[in-house]
Amino acid sequence: MPVSEETWVLHETAGQVSHITLNRPESLNALTPGQRDLVIALLADASADPDVRAVVLTGTGRGFCAGADLRGGAADGERVPGDVARMIRTGAQRLIAAILDCEKPVIAAVNGTAAGIGAHLALACDLVLAAESARFIEVFVRRGLVPDGGGAYLLPRLIGPRRAKELMFFGDALGAADAERLGLVNRVVPDGELDRTAREWAVRLAAGPTRALALTKQLVNASLDTDRATAFAAEAAAQEINMTTEDAREGVRSFAQRTSPEFRGR
Repeated sequence: MPVSEETWVLHETAGQVSHITLNRPESLNALTPGQRDLVIALLADASADPDVRAVVLTGTGRGFCAGADLRGGAADGERVPGDVARMIRTGAQRLIAAILDCEKPVIAAVNGTAAGIGAHLALACDLVLAAESARFIEVFVRRGLVPDGGGAYLLPRLIGPRRAKELMFFGDALGAADAERLGLVNRVVPDGELDRTAREWAVRLAAGPTRALALTKQLVNASLDTDRATAFAAEAAAQEINMTTEDAREGVRSFAQRTSPEFRGR
């Protein structure tokens, strides 16, 4: 990846929160392959680092992410069968999987336009905060394309198949208030309060029982793809694993002693 692209993704870890910021405001943070791979790497690092206990993903300027940057020649040149499927698997799908599989809770702070893979990038996150100026656009149909980046997987699970088809068939922009009404976002806040609210939520998550949150995330993400018996078995196994953690013991101790728990993410 060219060194210059490193400035297109800003990163800092503060207060056990990993802050990942897309930083190409002139292009509404349309993702280049290099940016995408760096975000994937940062999510993997956050997942593995015991000192990181929450992640915030946002953008600079007027856009959260306007989708994939198609100006780099990805649509040019001769292809053979299998090239496109491979590109999707190793690109957009790998990015969305990195969020879904991250062992730390991920908050999307949607500061503006979230289109195409940018919309799916936000919707894959565990919690979604949206500025009042945010818009979500299933832009693929406008380009004669099939949705990728897990859109046809994520949207029906969030809002049902009929609503998902409406958004994907027409490609109309969905404002923040309507996105909240449909259940695509947790909360809409004034533009000037987005960063503060995201940081407040992240601080609360970072103070929580990190391993219990990771296991809860896994259970919820898998719940719509399995039967009751499998879900119940997974729940029991998760509880068994979690009871070996220091935070679980701290939670039980504090309950018995009627004190506030101090979770350490261990």
